[in-house]
Amino acid sequence: MILNFGQVETLEIEDIITEELDLKKLMVFNDDVNTFDHVIETLVEVCGHTYEQAEQCAWIIHTKGKYVVKNGSFDELLPMRTAICDRGISAEIID
Repeated sequence: MILNFGQVETLEIEDIITEELDLKKLMVFNDDVNTFDHVIETLVEVCGHTYEQAEQCAWIIHTKGKYVVKNGSFDELLPMRTAICDRGISAEIID
């Protein structure tokens, strides 16, 4: 619940804790099909990463086999997951 006192908005601690508990993770998986450039371009365009962030994520995905590229609510992450999968890259939303 947001309480308005003039120009100031106050969030109750319960609301903040609930929002943090509902955060999900967008996990991207390595494969032998997609190029680094394709993965980097996708992360920049879909997730809003900088080129450097996307490049680091791509290397971690390649070496570790998977990596959480974004945190957020399910509703925020679902269109990103769909867009990533539409580009032929495997991704899942996890708790």
